[in-house]
Amino acid sequence: MFIPDIYKNENQEDIIDFLRKNSFGILVNQTNGKLWATHIPLELDTNKNGKQVLQGHISKENPQWESFADNDNVLAIFSGAHSYISPSWYDHENVPTWNYIAVHIYGTIKIMEGEAVIESLKKLVDKYEQNSEKPVRVEDFSRKTMMQTRGIVAFEIEIEEIQAKHKLSQNRDEKNYDNIILELKKTENAQATAVANEMLKCRK
Repeated sequence: MFIPDIYKNENQEDIIDFLRKNSFGILVNQTNGKLWATHIPLELDTNKNGKQVLQGHISKENPQWESFADNDNVLAIFSGAHSYISPSWYDHENVPTWNYIAVHIYGTIKIMEGEAVIESLKKLVDKYEQNSEKPVRVEDFSRKTMMQTRGIVAFEIEIEEIQAKHKLSQNRDEKNYDNIILELKKTENAQATAVANEMLKCRK
């Protein structure tokens, strides 16, 4: 990912927080001679060797997993808040642009087996069920329901490189920066408001 220095995010705590809150990503690799992408939850974790990893699973019917052994280099893409920025919001003539937050993770993928698959499913379900009125647990599934796990391929990606970008009008002076925040909030659009809030956080 092309990241000018002004937009580069090297704050590891901020990146980890972003990945935990925006874990629905895109897994990209080369499958059968062409680029392949799957949209799935990819959860940040630490493996038994103390290394940061992403864990996830895909359907066994998805041919993407068949290339994991022969070509284990993968890219995981995560997107956050984003919004159009109108040139009418500046006090001078300029071009339109887009503000956004994104993280790219490069790593090595390997297939998980046995109890590790069940443990990864437990963590995934527990995370997203915690705010449910009646939380569901993998431990409570019947044997018949658990048989469906035979239809998935679970994997772990050992993280080798993280590229984090937050393009949030850092190249603007204070007056225009403040006005962009104001105009974003005036749209009453959820994405625009989220970008405005991220811009306010960057100022602190």
